[in-house]
Amino acid sequence: MDERFNRWLLPPLLALLFLLIVYQYVSPACPGAACPRRPPASAARRGGGPEEREEEEEVAAMPRLAAKFPFARGELCRRVRFDMRGRDVIVFLHIQKTGGTTFGRHLVRNIHLEQPCYCRAGQKKCACHRPGGDKDTWLFSRFSTGWSCGLHADWTELTSCVPAAMERRGCAGNRTLRNFYYITMLRDPVSRYLSEWKHVQRGATWKTSLHMCDGRSPTPDELPTCYEGDDWSGVSLQEFMDCSYNLASNRQVRMLADLSLVGCYNLTFMNESERNMILLQSAKNNLKNMAFFGLTEFQRKTQYLFERTFNLKFISPFTQFNVTRASNVDIGEDVRQRIEELNFLDMQLYEYAKDLFLQRFQYSKQEEHQKNRLKRREERRLLREQRAHQWPREEAAEVAVTEDYNSQVARW
Repeated sequence: MDERFNRWLLPPLLALLFLLIVYQYVSPACPGAACPRRPPASAARRGGGPEEREEEEEVAAMPRLAAKFPFARGELCRRVRFDMRGRDVIVFLHIQKTGGTTFGRHLVRNIHLEQPCYCRAGQKKCACHRPGGDKDTWLFSRFSTGWSCGLHADWTELTSCVPAAMERRGCAGNRTLRNFYYITMLRDPVSRYLSEWKHVQRGATWKTSLHMCDGRSPTPDELPTCYEGDDWSGVSLQEFMDCSYNLASNRQVRMLADLSLVGCYNLTFMNESERNMILLQSAKNNLKNMAFFGLTEFQRKTQYLFERTFNLKFISPFTQFNVTRASNVDIGEDVRQRIEELNFLDMQLYEYAKDLFLQRFQYSKQEEHQKNRLKRREERRLLREQRAHQWPREEAAEVAVTEDYNSQVARW
């Protein structure tokens, strides 16, 4: 009877034992709480700590620019070892109605300098001397040296005039070769053209500009005026557009190109299509090779890139003014199209400049992010090393305290 009972009892006991063992292995490891999810396969493959994974996700989330023009790395990474104590000079090429007046004031009043520019009340020009008592200037611009090479001098004028002009301003016996870093500002061609029209309509002129090229100014036949009298006050937009030799048209290309390549202002030197092609390509090359250029439509990005390029910091942030005299001009689509046609070279240059500008900004941001990421990794590594050295000392201190306590207890 006992053997039969044991024979019937043994299988259920073995089955129960088997179920208990299985339950122990498959039961939740964290009862009473939600178990963490298994990390996705991509995270498992990446490895590293949560900080590294978060940084990689930040880089992946950065917006990608749809670039239109291919630029080499050296053309995107603009870093100037600007030596303000040495012989380096920033030369500001001021194109009309591109926000150059505002930017020029930033240069003399808003940069954090060891020796700030000295600006007297009521005077436009400021004295921007080098640190250390040197009376030489590090800035060649309207608000520092005045119009030393002529009113709104262009690239052709500045590159042939600035070295001699700076030499004349230099101290006696100071003949050290200088490094000139050219900078400029550009603006959307339609907005710039309308702004110039409004400016001229109010009575402004630039008739005292020299327009020097190959050692001479243009003759009246080469560069006729669009108006009779002292100015063009009250000119309508239609009249402004109808003047075929109005320098407002394609002004940015003309002021950035090497005009000596096309016979200066002599329009009979070559055919028009060849002249336009050479002017545009020259303007693109000169702009690309400048130390820096900014865009009126991107004030904060302009500030950021200038600071990164010259390793200088502005005191106050730039302000983006979206409401201007040009923006208040209500024009139809047909008029806009006409302005674009009159400025077809500027339109191509601005498309090129905008793409280069935004690519440089994105490159600099990614470079800065990578540098900060490496810095944070290094800081975490040093922190881990400090902790690794600190823990043995803490354990040794705890052991010493314990032994001292035990010895006292033993004495008691």
